Amino acid sequence: MKSKCFYCFLFLIFLGLQDCCEGRLLLASPKPDRDNAAGYARWLVSQSSWGILSTISMELGGSPFGNVVSFSDGVVDKSTGIPYFYLTTLDPTARNALKDHRSSLTISEYPLGTCGNADPENPVCAKITLTGKLVLLDANSKDTKFAQTALFTKHPEMKGWPKSHNFRIFKLKIENIFMINWFGGPKPLTVAQYLKYKI
Repeated sequence: MKSKCFYCFLFLIFLGLQDCCEGRLLLASPKPDRDNAAGYARWLVSQSSWGILSTISMELGGSPFGNVVSFSDGVVDKSTGIPYFYLTTLDPTARNALKDHRSSLTISEYPLGTCGNADPENPVCAKITLTGKLVLLDANSKDTKFAQTALFTKHPEMKGWPKSHNFRIFKLKIENIFMINWFGGPKPLTVAQYLKYKI
């Protein structure tokens, strides 16, 4: 009887973990070589589902304002490297971006579980900051349709977010890339090299 209860308990835990993982991208591709800067950067962005999006705060006198946001750079078979966001002006991030487009998205490898025992600040645990302009997409553009599919595929919960909150789709037009994935400082990587790389 005790062993039967134990197996029932394990089964319930499995169902709970499965529910927690629903809608979250699991690692679909192996980690690239550290010397392949473009490949590593694109892998890190495509495998991640959230980051810290920083904008210039209109309400705090121009101070930087960082906010946890979900994002997607495409569907599983079509990663673009360009982060798309589903934001509402009820939140300062979208309001800030509409006034001043300057923004940056910072992503850490740590949440992916591929850093071993390394601290998140340790250079062997990669981090990337994409800096550029956060722009609102035209609601009827092809870019918006692709972005919506990408966001709703990676974050199914978004489909049910309140219509009254007027969520809109934004994208980060990348102008600069800062990435550290090993000792020795940031890896040299241009935006053109990053966007050209095919996963």
